[in-house]
Amino acid sequence: MATATARGVLYVHSAPRALCPHIEWAAGRAIDRAVSFDWIDQPVMRGSQRTEFVWEGERGSGARIASALRGWEHLRFEVTEEAGFGTDGGRWMHTPDLGIFYAQTDVAGNMVIPEDRVRYAMEVAGSNTLELHRELRLALGQAWDDELEAFRHAGDGQRVVWLHRAG
Repeated sequence: MATATARGVLYVHSAPRALCPHIEWAAGRAIDRAVSFDWIDQPVMRGSQRTEFVWEGERGSGARIASALRGWEHLRFEVTEEAGFGTDGGRWMHTPDLGIFYAQTDVAGNMVIPEDRVRYAMEVAGSNTLELHRELRLALGQAWDDELEAFRHAGDGQRVVWLHRAG
């Protein structure tokens, strides 16, 4: 039986230049092949680099990439893994200040908040609508989105490197 394949994107929004080869090594190890990224200057943060590429690998590779990179000082990144037949996708976001955030995604790429998480938010908030908003923003990773937004726009119009396994 063939292993299910998945596709996704790794966005490294900012990384110190000295860390770039280590990121390539860690990402390549997570998808089980050597990779070489085209790094460009990140205009939002002087002295840092950015890159993005589409990866292809076994289902669960998105989680392996995110796990390999999480917690690295001065590193901001996002990893996505597309949903597949009978499986949800995923989105991981990481910032030095906030750490890692994970959410399931559906076939359209929308974040999925599990029923239990919504019920928890309602229970914690009670009748306080501001607290409910706070809990739902947390469940959606709003703080991570807010911190990464400037870094995302800095890459608008940049080329995406497509990496596929032959065979």
